[in-house]
Amino acid sequence: MKAIRLLLVSFIVLCLSTANVVASKKSDKNSVINQTYPKAQSEVIETFLAIRQSIMDGAGLGKDSEYMDQLISFHAYGPKFTEFNDGALWNSAENEEHERMLFGDIVDPGGVQTFWFQPGSLNVSVYYGNVANLTFISDFELWIGGELHPVVNLITLLFVKTRGEWKMVHEHHSPANIPE
Repeated sequence: MKAIRLLLVSFIVLCLSTANVVASKKSDKNSVINQTYPKAQSEVIETFLAIRQSIMDGAGLGKDSEYMDQLISFHAYGPKFTEFNDGALWNSAENEEHERMLFGDIVDPGGVQTFWFQPGSLNVSVYYGNVANLTFISDFELWIGGELHPVVNLITLLFVKTRGEWKMVHEHHSPANIPE
């Protein structure tokens, strides 16, 4: 399983690096905006995959399960943490309550059918090697009350590397308006 995860992270980083090289201008190569920090990108993707796994493993097992505790551990809660979701601004406590309730209690046990990103939508931008912005269009399918619910959102996860770990300091979720 670890080998598969390593291959997956390597593939995603390669795809992102190739896209960044093609998109950057030669005159801006030294700008912090265009520096890629591949090691940091890889670490952020590893963190994202671990978040995904804790959600998938803990779906429907209760808001206080070890998996929900693990999910919460990826956040840097405090006065600077914010989330935009459902048209509202949420603080640390509201984010934690919502994530524990949604993934621990509302989603059916084992009810994460798909938890991924739409092809070509994942972007990891790292600044100064310790701040990362991960954006994607979600491709989620969740079983809730025996019904399958697709979730197609524009998602931004802002990470800061603190004490050697990448932690989320901001989340933004909004419905995607993508023509079918």
